[in-house]
Amino acid sequence: MPDLTEVLKSVLSLSADDRAAVAEKLLASLDDVDADDAARLWAQEASRRREDYLAGRAAAVESSEVNMKAERLFR
Repeated sequence: MPDLTEVLKSVLSLSADDRAAVAEKLLASLDDVDADDAARLWAQEASRRREDYLAGRAAAVESSEVNMKAERLFR
């Protein structure tokens, strides 16, 4: 079975339409996750993001900037 890095490299090389189809399938697969698993997964993700921020691998973004970008994307 390929590892996550290989899968991501392959998927990111696809066209935008194909990446959207993959994203849709992946999101649909999460519908089967129960509430306890979802909470555990979000806690892990929050912890990973915090560690990335503290280690300087990620930067904070102002909420106003996020809102403006979202508005541009969804017009």
